[in-house]
Amino acid sequence: MRNDGNKAKKKTSISRETRIKEFKESLKEFWSDFKQVKYGIVGLVLLIVFILMMVLEPFIIPFPEAGERWSDITYWIDNPRSAAPAWVNWFSGKKNTVHEFLTEPELQVTDTPQFQVVEAEFNYNYKYDIPPGELTLKALGKGNVVVEAEIIRPDGETINLVRKNFNTRNETEIRIPLGNEAATRIINFGREFESTENSRNVQRHLLKPMEILFSKAQEGILVKPEPLKGDYRINVKAIIVGKDSYIKDPEVVVSGKVFGFLGTDDARRDIWSGIVVGTKWAIFIGLLTAFVSIAVGIMYGVTMAYFGGWVDSLMMRIYEIFVSIPMLPVLVVFSAVFSPSLWTLILFMCVFYWTGPVLTVRSMALQIKEETYIEAAHALNASTGRIIFKHMIPQLIPYAFANMALSVPGAIVAEASISLLGLGDASVVTWGQILHGAMKSSAVLKGLWWWIVPPGLMIALLGMTFAFLGFSMDKILNPKLKTR
Repeated sequence: MRNDGNKAKKKTSISRETRIKEFKESLKEFWSDFKQVKYGIVGLVLLIVFILMMVLEPFIIPFPEAGERWSDITYWIDNPRSAAPAWVNWFSGKKNTVHEFLTEPELQVTDTPQFQVVEAEFNYNYKYDIPPGELTLKALGKGNVVVEAEIIRPDGETINLVRKNFNTRNETEIRIPLGNEAATRIINFGREFESTENSRNVQRHLLKPMEILFSKAQEGILVKPEPLKGDYRINVKAIIVGKDSYIKDPEVVVSGKVFGFLGTDDARRDIWSGIVVGTKWAIFIGLLTAFVSIAVGIMYGVTMAYFGGWVDSLMMRIYEIFVSIPMLPVLVVFSAVFSPSLWTLILFMCVFYWTGPVLTVRSMALQIKEETYIEAAHALNASTGRIIFKHMIPQLIPYAFANMALSVPGAIVAEASISLLGLGDASVVTWGQILHGAMKSSAVLKGLWWWIVPPGLMIALLGMTFAFLGFSMDKILNPKLKTR
């Protein structure tokens, strides 16, 4: 008995080793064929790039909490609004101001019996042709604090920017947009050097204070300003009244006209961070929808072919009903009536996408059904479930992989279309949501191409990636679907 048991174990071990060896050989054969399909290699390389973007997400985006706080405006408040990508300066004749933080100023503290005076001097080297959008003074403060700020230009001219009083019980972030607060003072400064005719003809609402602030003090400063490059000194004085009052960590944010790898949107959000975060959701939505729908479609098609007769006719009528319903309008109506959710969106896409492989699978299963090993299984009284799952469906797995890859682009585009219409899940950062924000803010009319092109291009590239993989697998595996 013991010898029989050992023989059985040895036989099982040999059988397992044989299967592993056959699998390795099949894998080598598949890879050898796959390498011959050039667009398949392109799709594989693109897929690796997208996977690396997912894996390295925490390390390649400047805002680690972008996915969780995409809709939190306070998270992006230090970014410039609608800034172009930083690399635009490489191709532009006129250089845009780069976004910058001025920290570590020269500090001087003076104590008196009644109050404390904190003076901070920031140095800013302006070397651009297009001025910044804003200069924002920020610090942490508590109690009664009076803040004054002035700017000394390279030509020696001094402009008093602001004087504001803050009185808070708890520590609060103090934020002062200096250009906005001092708009009238800066414009009046420009009028001192402008000709009477130009000063009278120019319309007040067309004047840009930051352009005047960083322009040469000469005639034309209001109508055709020329940039004044050099070192600007921003002097901040804080008068602190009271024992528990204080101010700390002062800094100046220079809101540039260019920022980061892909710029920012109207809400100051970093487009590059949104693109990277949206990659995992696009792949997740595409793969999950394709996997579920193809699995259901293959089961449905095999069941139709195996039972035949009235079962086949009934299932065919059900298939025809689902395939005749337009998916996108139904998704739009459903998303408009019910609260949009990523999971319900995936569920509805699966409800419509399962019909894709049914007819092809049915025709293949009808051929497989006539094979001798299926007849042998019937002769041995094998159960219906065993015949379907053990003998028929395994023959369709290669087709399933190819079809799943080809189904992913459709799911990605469907989600993007729903999100573009504002009916997607707003709690998830997807490329469709980014495009929806661009559409709402009229990015096309404003010329904010960096808000539109990257997400659209990513949708196209990811769709092309799976299409290339699907076409290549279909080309390689289809001849092998023939049973021996």
